[in-house]
Amino acid sequence: MSDTLVAQPVRAPATFTPDMVRAAWTVTAVFMLSNSPTPLYVVWQRALGFSSGMLTVIFALYIASLLGTLLIAGQLSDRIGRKAVLLPGLLAALVACVLFATASSIAMLAVARLLTGIAVGVIVSAGMATVGDLGGGERRRQAALLASVAMVLGAGLGPLLAGGIAQSLADAVRPVFAIEFVVLLSAFVVTARLPLSRPNVTASGTRLRLPSLPREYRRHVLSGIAVFGPGITATSFVLALGPSLLARLLDVRSPLLAGGMACAMFAVATGVQFVVRGWSVRAIFAAGSSATVLAMGALSVAVLASSVPVLLVSALLAGIGQGLGQLGGLTLIGLNVPDTRRAEANAIMNMGGYLPAGLLAVSAGYAIDFFGLSAGVIMFAVALAVSAVVFGVITFRQHA
Repeated sequence: MSDTLVAQPVRAPATFTPDMVRAAWTVTAVFMLSNSPTPLYVVWQRALGFSSGMLTVIFALYIASLLGTLLIAGQLSDRIGRKAVLLPGLLAALVACVLFATASSIAMLAVARLLTGIAVGVIVSAGMATVGDLGGGERRRQAALLASVAMVLGAGLGPLLAGGIAQSLADAVRPVFAIEFVVLLSAFVVTARLPLSRPNVTASGTRLRLPSLPREYRRHVLSGIAVFGPGITATSFVLALGPSLLARLLDVRSPLLAGGMACAMFAVATGVQFVVRGWSVRAIFAAGSSATVLAMGALSVAVLASSVPVLLVSALLAGIGQGLGQLGGLTLIGLNVPDTRRAEANAIMNMGGYLPAGLLAVSAGYAIDFFGLSAGVIMFAVALAVSAVVFGVITFRQHA
């Protein structure tokens, strides 16, 4: 596709079809699970006695299994069908719920996070592609918007649910994941009944390989990674270490505030996508990169000034950065990549985003253990801000 198409405004059709909404519910349900542990990390950290570095390792195990799943889930669903990949992914999420609810060791938490990563890897490739499949060729932009919003909506609802219950109950872990189990079970039933056809396996081929795309589609996916990657790294930091920042640096130990901060971050990420849906992709990317840079500036100020309100501002800006990078990237994929490679393209974009998110989050955790909380956070903020500026400028120029 030519750049003239990329520069056109991103307008969404007036309505979503019921099947698109049902498929989007599966995305929301899995992402609720992915971030529900956020307000509970402090509880587990206190009960099991692990450091900030180990906390980020547990978080990174989720990203590691997600990345491993993305290596095969997208192309596998393009070849054998969406349901054949989605249903096992949802089963992994259900097992993860049980492990979270009964976790009595770091190992159980680690396995639960690994299984969660598998489920999320399936959803961001096959699940989000399913929304596009059910929308048809005339709803490509709408499908990209709905899939992106479903992801960030679930990412926000999960920590809000967990934080609210943890604020009200002394032992909140089991109730939180009992509710999550029911939500995921409903998503399993919905997915099993979606009207999805099996692809032509003979035409598609059956041999799996490392995810890749023809040259003419790569620039579109790389543009999404350049803005989405720094954005999701910023939100991953808030999810992994936000509660610890509130508790250790700012002396605020409310699980509802920790969960509410994460929820607000993703609520803004959801809302901003509707606000900018008429913008060109180039403008969306420029705004996304700028929001991530501003988020890191606010994070540094929050740490130096010990300010909870500024930390909340940082989280909101991080949410805007992720939401816009994600919307721009998914829109480019929807407009330019054919249906038979869409899940694989989604997988590649998310691999490019989650890899730095995992590496930088772990680095930040151990930097905090080694240099202290304030110094470790500021080092992370500076590194991410510089990355967002560099990649944002490159992407902006590519779509000039």
